[in-house]
Amino acid sequence: MITVVRFGQVDPRIEAEVAGFLARTLECGVECAAPLPEPAGALDERRRQWMSIEFLKALLAVAPRNGRILGLTGCDLYIPMLSFLFGQAQLDGAAAVVSVARLRQEFYGLPGDDGLLMTRARKEALHELGHTLGLVHCADPLCAMSLSTNLPQVDAKRDEYCQVCGPAARARLDALNGETT
Repeated sequence: MITVVRFGQVDPRIEAEVAGFLARTLECGVECAAPLPEPAGALDERRRQWMSIEFLKALLAVAPRNGRILGLTGCDLYIPMLSFLFGQAQLDGAAAVVSVARLRQEFYGLPGDDGLLMTRARKEALHELGHTLGLVHCADPLCAMSLSTNLPQVDAKRDEYCQVCGPAARARLDALNGETT
């Protein structure tokens, strides 16, 4: 089971798109939970960004047993060693978070494009959930598990796993389903 949860004021249409996409793509149960507030103390006012690890901690506090939880936020995320993150996840752990802040055209002073935003959100959600299923970055630039440090890389990859990552994700999901029954 995968739980999708919004932090703060993320558009519910993004949550619905991501949840539906994950259910179809991963062929597993996906539910949406009540929104969570942005984590207290996560905002670095000097940087005007939010520490991503605090979002993961908040998700872990409400994570389902033997499931995975994906948070969606409109906050611009960072970790001290990087200027920003599209998302972060625990490798083979329960929690992942995706920020839609830098996936929006408006972030760069461009006109909004809801279709492009939804496509980018699907790719990054699949990528971060892949990490929770034990997948590492893939060398195939078209695979959802390829590393994306900029939007051209996000836009170039597909919203699906390659022939190596897909079966590995499926096997881990099957193992998780065996643990929950």
